[in-house]
Amino acid sequence: MTLLVLGLVVFIGVHTVPMMTGLRDSLRARLGAGGYRILFTVVSLAGFALLVYGYGAARAEGPPILYDPPVWMRHVTMLLMLPVFVLLVASGAPTGRIKKAVKHPMVLAVKIWAFAHLLANGDLASVLLFAAFLAWGVVDRISLKRRPATLGGAAAAGAPSAAGDIVSLVVGLGLYLVFVFYLHELLIGVPVM
Repeated sequence: MTLLVLGLVVFIGVHTVPMMTGLRDSLRARLGAGGYRILFTVVSLAGFALLVYGYGAARAEGPPILYDPPVWMRHVTMLLMLPVFVLLVASGAPTGRIKKAVKHPMVLAVKIWAFAHLLANGDLASVLLFAAFLAWGVVDRISLKRRPATLGGAAAAGAPSAAGDIVSLVVGLGLYLVFVFYLHELLIGVPVM
């Protein structure tokens, strides 16, 4: 459990740096824009590796069960994952109505992903992991609302294009289907049905 907590602290900690504009600007001034991005990426990857390994190790130890969700909650989780894939694609796609309406699709995708997995997982390791990401998503979204447009607070500008929505929906749905039918059991270790 220690590695999971350490991974969460490192990964979520580095992702809170953009919320602290003074610290972020100080790091950019010292390291340069490229150096800041490299440091951010390296620390993020290290934190991600720690939390993935720590989560797997904690689950293998059999962490305490805080609550026992009903089996049908897995289906609710899988249903909630559909918009997650669409939103993740929308975050990188040209601005469409989805991206314009949501403003920050990746943050919303993280919040839905975390909430959905809290519905289906009641062990301590899962609750720590998904609650931490949900809390980060809420705090980050509040922070994004308060940041000036030049610092990432503004939503996607310009007129929405149908192409952005088509890409988001088609690619997002395609990725969801690939994940459900081909990758879920391989990556997560639990069959969908």
